[in-house]
Amino acid sequence: MKDPRHPATDEIVLTRVLAALSDPVRLGVVRLLAGGGERGWGELRAPVAKSTLSHHMKVLRDAGITRTRQEGTRCYVRLRRADLDARFPDLLPAVLAAAGTDDVGAEVTAAP
Repeated sequence: MKDPRHPATDEIVLTRVLAALSDPVRLGVVRLLAGGGERGWGELRAPVAKSTLSHHMKVLRDAGITRTRQEGTRCYVRLRRADLDARFPDLLPAVLAAAGTDDVGAEVTAAP
């Protein structure tokens, strides 16, 4: 991965965020990251091929939902909670609560 572009906080667009959150796998990744901290991509377990998971991670990054950083050959991802809360107050907590109630994205887990 070469220096990924992350939109600035004021460039995060509601329609892109909502579109990115409309996929159960992506919503599962967000639910996992909402626990705090960052995760290595290699820790993520989802019921999709690695290439498909990579696509989902790019969609989340491009929408401004996550921030990715590379350290050597490893990639790490974290939720941009503060940026999302600044742009769309209460959106993320509402989406996460609804996803938890409906158990959307529960198949996405982290390696022990």
